[in-house]
Amino acid sequence: MHNADNRFNSEFVAALNQALTIIEGEYHSAEDLKATALVTIGNDKIYSNGLDLMHALANPAFMDGYLGLLRRLLTFCIPTVAALNGHAFAGGCMMAFAHDYRVMRSDRGYICMNEVDLPAPLAPGMAAILREKMAPHVYRDMILQGHRFTAKEALETHLVDEIAEADNVLPAAKALALKWAPKAKAGVVYKQLKDEMFTDVVAKLSIPYHRLAPRM
Repeated sequence: MHNADNRFNSEFVAALNQALTIIEGEYHSAEDLKATALVTIGNDKIYSNGLDLMHALANPAFMDGYLGLLRRLLTFCIPTVAALNGHAFAGGCMMAFAHDYRVMRSDRGYICMNEVDLPAPLAPGMAAILREKMAPHVYRDMILQGHRFTAKEALETHLVDEIAEADNVLPAAKALALKWAPKAKAGVVYKQLKDEMFTDVVAKLSIPYHRLAPRM
């Protein structure tokens, strides 16, 4: 992801969806199912700084598109790994947790949901992803304290699967992706397993965001 600090706006969401469509096409068009996986990585010291808030406020349809991207990635047809080269804040944190696995830079960067400090509400689908991916006390600290988790803390609390030095984040993420890539040979079953695993989360991510407006 190479869009400055990778804040999500409609154009960025559309570009990511286009990339996922290309990957799906390549995967499904192969004569024989192959070991396949997806790795995402950001720019320099930032994975993603979250939503472009001004854009989100000015474009009511944006949030439905963003939640749709999270839903698509959460149940993607092949294994996914987020290579966290730096900060993953708010919407960027959500992007990371929509992946199956995470590798985080060990010397710099935080994982953080800072909505409590903005302040800003959290859509039910976003909250559902976080509840699914972490222990209750970690969820409490992330949401109610806005705690900034270092790589060491993230590893200790199982928010990430591995940590690595800056130059080794992408190689480590690729190695983890290659480890689990053969599971993609399960074909449609792999996605079906994800769909079943995240049934409740997907249902909440599918709630039109405008229906949540009275909560704000």
